[in-house]
Amino acid sequence: MADDTEQDPRSRRLAAWHGSKRTLARGSVETRIGERLAGLTAAASAYDPDGWVDFYGDGVVEELERRVAEELGMEAAAFFPTGTMAQQIALRCWAGRTGNPVVAVHPLAHLEVHERDAYLTVSGLRAVRPTSEPRLPTAEEVRDLDEPFGTLALELPLRDAGFVLPAWDELVAVVEAAREREAVVHVDGARLWECTPHFGRGLREIAALADSVYVSFYKSLDGISGAALAGPETLVAEAKAWRHRYGGQLFQQWPAALAALAGLERELPRLPSYVAHARIVAEALRAAFTAAGVGWFRVHPEVPHTHQFHVWLPYPAAALDEAGVRLAEETRTTLFRRWQEPGPPGLAMTEVTVASPALDWTADDVTAAVDAFLVRVREITAGDG
Repeated sequence: MADDTEQDPRSRRLAAWHGSKRTLARGSVETRIGERLAGLTAAASAYDPDGWVDFYGDGVVEELERRVAEELGMEAAAFFPTGTMAQQIALRCWAGRTGNPVVAVHPLAHLEVHERDAYLTVSGLRAVRPTSEPRLPTAEEVRDLDEPFGTLALELPLRDAGFVLPAWDELVAVVEAAREREAVVHVDGARLWECTPHFGRGLREIAALADSVYVSFYKSLDGISGAALAGPETLVAEAKAWRHRYGGQLFQQWPAALAALAGLERELPRLPSYVAHARIVAEALRAAFTAAGVGWFRVHPEVPHTHQFHVWLPYPAAALDEAGVRLAEETRTTLFRRWQEPGPPGLAMTEVTVASPALDWTADDVTAAVDAFLVRVREITAGDG
């Protein structure tokens, strides 16, 4: 085992989170290699362990593609090593089919914020913005766009706005508005798996609104890596050709495929329980911050739409990071992980994920963790740390 006595900041954080007995979720990055290997061995039960490893995407990878298409009710699916590759290829294919390289997309979408403008710089597409409000666009905003667009890209949920979702009727209306504009609809569904409780609809009914859907295997399903693009057979066949051109046809991908299959079996059925418990945790956080006299804070959305949400506090991100690590080191409880300052300096935000380890947390447990966390925040910001 690695020596954690003299650590760089990242190793210190990971050791603190890994050593916690209590946490709201366990991120895959805080897992040691041996533990992940043991988990992968257990995941082999999701497929025939006596089967052969894949060869350029056959075998276990093909089974994963079949399973994803079945879950989403789509004709076919293709496995991709990254969601960035899957997304830009999907948009490139649709641009060729519609004859229009313009993509209507939210400025907070993953395509815009976290993919280095890949679909613009690599595929030569162009973006228009239906809205800049921190929510999905409305049907009226889609109808009122002042230039034609070939594809409407919708991120469900919109992560950087707080993992937010529209109401079901609003989503249906947005899709209908895109059809009226003779556009196709692509869903960035990296976290689509956990949207079913909010919409009150199954995955197939949600995916049926779209012409194509991208899903991730490591964000909610505890996979190692990888994504899938699902849609019509002809689109998926074309996407596979572009996948080869983009360098995404890897020699072997069986570890990622096995972990994804295991996630579909183990985590997918549990996600509704995580969403339900996230609402309990969010309410407890609000009550605890209020009782502790925090002058300004936000839990957004107040009622989480998925099992993830944002928390905002009026302290520097560095102080909150340090307080969180100290809490984990000293009490073996991890409440929050990394903080950032996307707005005014001194006002920080973190993403909270509620998963299996959180299911036995009561509101009182949340309150106790918040109180202990704030003690350390105040010590640090007062200059005692």
